[in-house]
Amino acid sequence: MHRAFRIKQPALAALAISASVFAAGSASAEMQFSAYGGFQGATGSNVTTSDGADFDPNWSGKSFKMPPYFGFRGIWWLDQFDKPNWGVSLDYSHAKVYGDLGNTPGWSHFEFTDGLNMLTLNALYRFQDPSRNWTPYVGLGAGINVPHVEVSRASGTTFDYQFGGASLQAQAGVSYQFAKHWSTFVEYKGNYNFVDNVLIDSGDTLKTRVFTHALNFGVSFNF
Repeated sequence: MHRAFRIKQPALAALAISASVFAAGSASAEMQFSAYGGFQGATGSNVTTSDGADFDPNWSGKSFKMPPYFGFRGIWWLDQFDKPNWGVSLDYSHAKVYGDLGNTPGWSHFEFTDGLNMLTLNALYRFQDPSRNWTPYVGLGAGINVPHVEVSRASGTTFDYQFGGASLQAQAGVSYQFAKHWSTFVEYKGNYNFVDNVLIDSGDTLKTRVFTHALNFGVSFNF
């Protein structure tokens, strides 16, 4: 019998964790909540399965095909610890990857499109200057990925959320403060995802590495 470790509604779980991060900050801390979308692509290693399949899926992102690529994050800037340039963020991304069916022998459907969902904890550094409204920043972090595994082949169909493995994240961007509590930003964000031994039909497992890269555009509320 095919059984999987299913994780339902990862976006709601990420929101709950973000709320706990905000609650941990004191009233004097600078907090920030951001939402973003943009252009997301993907590359990666070959897909291998326990029953001997080995192929290059030639991943693509198709950012604006439903469901679209999006993300949100909460940031706690450490100004109350006299470290105003340093921050900690909890970042959720709903990335997507599509396999090229011409490269997937015998498979009629292969996607992680209800999300290659990523939740990462990150350290951020911003290059502040009180004389200007724009601020560059960089960040590094790590967390987990939860793909929605969609595989159809002659031996069966898989369609569920599973724990994939670790996700590494790097980002660099610039924000622009246009009002007291509001700013906008543009950034590059890359994630390297270890998708290890997720279950597919017939008790077989699938393994791959997926690198998602995105140009994000977003808005932030500061309080």
